[in-house]
Amino acid sequence: MFAQVGDRLIIRGTRVGDVKRVGVITAVRKPDGAPPYEVRWTDDDHVGVVFPGPDAVIEAAPRR
Repeated sequence: MFAQVGDRLIIRGTRVGDVKRVGVITAVRKPDGAPPYEVRWTDDDHVGVVFPGPDAVIEAAPRR
């Protein structure tokens, strides 16, 4: 998994009742774009460091 600042991290729940979480990647700590990522979650503006698991996908931000 590789990402850039501005991409969206989407984590889909794996169990019944889990909610989908969406966050914007605000920092990538490795030069090759590999995890961990600093993410600002859109539902509560909380910022945290995330090591995405197999239930996560990266949605690329529009590039200019």
